[in-house]
Amino acid sequence: MLIEDQHPHNKSITVAVLGVPNAGKSSLINNLIGTDLTIVTAKPQTTRNTVQCIFCIDHTEVILVDTPGLHRTTQELNKRLNEQARDGAEGADLNLILVDLSGEVLKQILEVKEAFEGEFGSTWIVFTKSDLVRHPESLPLNEIFAKAKEVIPSLERYLFVSSKTGDNMHILTGAICDRAQPGPHLFPGGEISNKSERFFVTEYIREAAFELLNEELPYEVAVVIDEYQDFREKEEKNKLTCHISASIIVNRPSQRAIVVGGKGAMIKEIGTRARHKIEVMVGGQVHLNLHVKVIPKWFKNNFVLEEIGLPRAKDSARVWRKK
Repeated sequence: MLIEDQHPHNKSITVAVLGVPNAGKSSLINNLIGTDLTIVTAKPQTTRNTVQCIFCIDHTEVILVDTPGLHRTTQELNKRLNEQARDGAEGADLNLILVDLSGEVLKQILEVKEAFEGEFGSTWIVFTKSDLVRHPESLPLNEIFAKAKEVIPSLERYLFVSSKTGDNMHILTGAICDRAQPGPHLFPGGEISNKSERFFVTEYIREAAFELLNEELPYEVAVVIDEYQDFREKEEKNKLTCHISASIIVNRPSQRAIVVGGKGAMIKEIGTRARHKIEVMVGGQVHLNLHVKVIPKWFKNNFVLEEIGLPRAKDSARVWRKK
C-alpha cells in the first residue's frame, strides 16, 4: 500500500520568516497555519526561539520557520536572538522578509540586511499590516522594491498582505505552494510544530507575562519548566491531564514583587491566562503552579540562556556559567 508521505504528487518547502521586531512574523504564521500556535503580543521582540510550524495543502507540505526579530545590538541576549534568526534561515528553500507597511519601509530592510550578516538565498518581500495603510496598492511599492533589490540582490518579488483581515493571504499561500518542489513530507505524522508541548507551555506563560506586565519588565522575564507530569497515558481516577510547575525568572527582587503582585493577584492572573491556552493545547484539565525566581542578570548567564534554548552566538561575549 502506498503511504501518504510517499505519494508521487507530494511536494515540500521550507520558508524562513524574517524581519525586524514587530513586523508581524508570528501573526502571519498563525494566520497561515490556522491556529494561534506561536505567541503574539503588542510588544516588539516577543519571539525568542526559532520555531518550525507546519501545514499542508493538498499534497504540499509547507514548513514555516518563525524567527526572532533581526536588529542591531551589543547585548548578549539579543546577539543570541539574532543568531536564532540566522540559523532559522539556514537551509531554507525560500526567505520571506516581512516589512511593516505602517513603518519606515526601507529602514526595516536595511536593518534586516545589516543584522543578518550574510547572503540571502531566494527571497521575497512581504509587506505586512496593509490594513493600517489606506490604499496600499497605490503606494510606490515597485520603486521601493527596486531600491531594496540594490541592498539584497537575491530579491525576486514582493506581495502585500494583512494577517488581521486576511487580505491577499491566499495569494501568498498559493505562491509558496507553487514554489514547492517534489519530494517526501518531512513531518508525515500530522505534526504542526517541531517543538514540544513543554516548550509551548513556557511560551504561553511568557505571553501572559508580556501582556500583563508594563514597560521594560517583560524583557527581563524568562520561564523554565521545573516539573511536567502528563497523565494522558495513565488511568487516573481524577480528570487532571497535566500537572505543571514552572519558574518565572526575573532580574531583581523588586521585579519579583511586581510579578507576584498584591496578595498574589498578578501571578494568579498570569497563570489563569496561560492555563487556558495550555488546556486547549493538551485537550484537558491542567494544574499550573507558578513561582518567581530571582537570578541577577540572567540574560548574561550562559546556563540560563542555554536552558531557555538560546545557545552561544558567533559574536557572544564571555558570560557567566553559574546558575
